[in-house]
Amino acid sequence: MAVREIRLYGDPVLRTVCETVVEITPVIEELIADLLETTQLPGRAGVAAPQIGVNLRAFSYHVNGELGYLINPRIVELIGEPSEIDEGCLSVPELWEKTPRYPGAVAEGINLNGETVRIEGTGLLAQALQHECDHLDGKVYLDRLNPDARRGAMKKLRETSWF
Repeated sequence: MAVREIRLYGDPVLRTVCETVVEITPVIEELIADLLETTQLPGRAGVAAPQIGVNLRAFSYHVNGELGYLINPRIVELIGEPSEIDEGCLSVPELWEKTPRYPGAVAEGINLNGETVRIEGTGLLAQALQHECDHLDGKVYLDRLNPDARRGAMKKLRETSWF
């Protein structure tokens, strides 16, 4: 197990649609362990595999004291009407933008035993499920912004200390 370095916006892995995990192997077990350990650092609600440079469909989350993960996740239900809420991303440090997200979400995937897992969340957990699944599809939260907000965010991005 290891805390892995977070890839930053501009890294091509963040724009790549991730591959499906086809078999649970020791490599996948190690990936999940690393995701969980990386997510447990303070201020982190979730980490997707591409954020640590791995092009596979898996993420971990740590919300309200609950630590977990999903392999091959997909959003199966979005609940309520989307509203704009503050959102940031470890791969886009220093920026927080009002991002449209649904207040409830249900995701399904599998665990390391190959069993189907269903996670239902509201609030921050719903936001994390949507955010991490976006990463697995090669998207970052900036892609969800309306055109004017995105232009403003991209201007701020160019002014950050790391970009």
